[in-house]
Amino acid sequence: MAWWKAWIEQKGVSVKSSPHFNPDPDAETLYKAMKGIGTNEQAIIDVLTQRSNAQRQQIAKSFMVQFGKDLIETLKSELSAKFERLIITLMYTPYRYEAKELYDAMKGLGTREGVIIEILASRTKKELQEIMKAYEEDYWSSLEEDIQADTSGYLERILVCLLQGSRDDLCGFVDPGLALQDAQDLYAAGEKIRGTDEMKFISILCGRSATHLMRVFEDYEKIASKSIEDSIKSETHGSLEEAMLTVVKCTRNLHSYFAERLYYAMKGAGTHDGTLIRNIVSRSEIDLNLIKCRFKEMYGKTLSSTIMEDTSSDYKNALLNLVGSDP
Repeated sequence: MAWWKAWIEQKGVSVKSSPHFNPDPDAETLYKAMKGIGTNEQAIIDVLTQRSNAQRQQIAKSFMVQFGKDLIETLKSELSAKFERLIITLMYTPYRYEAKELYDAMKGLGTREGVIIEILASRTKKELQEIMKAYEEDYWSSLEEDIQADTSGYLERILVCLLQGSRDDLCGFVDPGLALQDAQDLYAAGEKIRGTDEMKFISILCGRSATHLMRVFEDYEKIASKSIEDSIKSETHGSLEEAMLTVVKCTRNLHSYFAERLYYAMKGAGTHDGTLIRNIVSRSEIDLNLIKCRFKEMYGKTLSSTIMEDTSSDYKNALLNLVGSDP
């Protein structure tokens, strides 16, 4: 499945709106869960992981009206560590959350390029436009200008190019002649010459639709006798290589890409909690059920069983609620 098709799939949603929803009793439940000494974490999990994001926003408004307190600030004062991070993430609207992830990836010393690459390569043009708008509203700065200031060289160019969302094309039309020409141009820009014409790779990977690129990849393999992925690995390195490979992965199958991100977030010693939280929360109302199916096909075990092995306590319970039943 091409990456953009995931956005029109409805069966992939793992967190749905609660029927017969009323924000007032939910707000009261949360207030009681945090009132006095101690906190009823399970009550917080039961409410916030079983409501849609839009419903959580209504709960936050009701909480303020009924009790005169900001729900997010109250949650921050009562919770801690990874569980706090997950619950607070649930309270952000999707675009504001992704804008925050991008901002946090660039602030301070060092840049977490992987977070920027993941978000920019896997979102549609409409989503990217909304993220840019939220970024400017919350941080009084241009996302594009901040990326340009925080990165350099060909990585900067591919990220700025991805931000334009030029790969969106839902018509599905592919010009076979142009696809073949693109494949020949990619071969001439890499395998055929000494050195690499990185801008040719960037312009094609970021400027063509997903359906077009699928045909380009087929033609390329016939010409070069190797996959586009293998050529990218031999011609580039570091964050630029990661960015190009991410574009290819998202083009080939978006669900497989996110399944891989989740798997490696939990593989080996330690857990990349930021990646785990970001991808489960951001995909829970889009296509997490489809990602779960690909996860099981690719790794021979379920996403929920992997979460159970790798996390614990309230953090684990909240994640499992978001993930839902096994496929």
